[in-house]
Amino acid sequence: MALIVQKYGGTSVGTIEWIHRVTETDVPAPVREANQFVCKLFAKG
Repeated sequence: MALIVQKYGGTSVGTIEWIHRVTETDVPAPVREANQFVCKLFAKG
């Protein structure tokens, strides 16, 4: 089991819909299920 950390910011996390899309589509389901997955978001505001 691996720990996968991905960082996102800017327009890729501009709305809640984009946040869901990024976390669901950037890492395939089998990879998420077999590993620990962390998504770090950076946003101003």
